[in-house]
Amino acid sequence: MQDFKKIQVWQKAHTLTLDIYKATSTYPSHELYGLVSQIRRAASSIATNIAEGCGRNTNPDFHRFLVIASGSASEVEYLFMLSKDLGYLSEEQFMFFEERVTEIKRMLSSLQKKVKNKLTKSPKEQQLTEN
Repeated sequence: MQDFKKIQVWQKAHTLTLDIYKATSTYPSHELYGLVSQIRRAASSIATNIAEGCGRNTNPDFHRFLVIASGSASEVEYLFMLSKDLGYLSEEQFMFFEERVTEIKRMLSSLQKKVKNKLTKSPKEQQLTEN
């Protein structure tokens, strides 16, 4: 079992979630149960799925949860775009979050490839690369 707190993409996703909670606290109150709730759940889902995947003891499970985390990152990306278009985020705020989400998506993609490569190796090849 891997310690999710040591995974760099989890750390970035967690920090992003904290920042999203702060940013969305300025959204209009009528969005509290709509857009605010949706964007917060999607953001926390990124880090949550990485953590849950680490808690599983198999690479196929870990890979599956990384794919789900990537989907949540794309959801956050869209919800930021919507927030900007509705006037809840400035262009500067949008670009700040857009860059961070893009970085997280790249990191997740890289980690997915790494885990997937482990899945396709024979047990003998896996032993050679682990030693």
